[in-house]
Amino acid sequence: MGKLTTHILDTANGCPAANLTIELWQIDRASGEKTLLKTTTTNSDGRTDVPVLNDTEFAIGLYELVFFVGGYFANQTLAEPLFLDRIPIQFGVADVAAHYHVPLLVSPWSYSTYRGS
Repeated sequence: MGKLTTHILDTANGCPAANLTIELWQIDRASGEKTLLKTTTTNSDGRTDVPVLNDTEFAIGLYELVFFVGGYFANQTLAEPLFLDRIPIQFGVADVAAHYHVPLLVSPWSYSTYRGS
């Protein structure tokens, strides 16, 4: 069955982004209204301990992952205010039998993402 996973890598320091807070929102396609589905935190490997959504929760629709990178990078010596604080990534799920993996490669000044496997 399908699932949603993520993995956050700190490219500036060459390590997984541990203890980074993530929110998952579902977006109503007609109204644009967002509903918070869950909040989780990454483990020492930069992943969540369980899928962000598992097969019983997975549904076709629009979603948004919000990565709280400001809190993660706040422990480093950086000028305030931080350049990046929250990174929202909106994506669509069209196949509930598929594995959607949304990794985030992040530094204090840039980020990238893609649909992984």
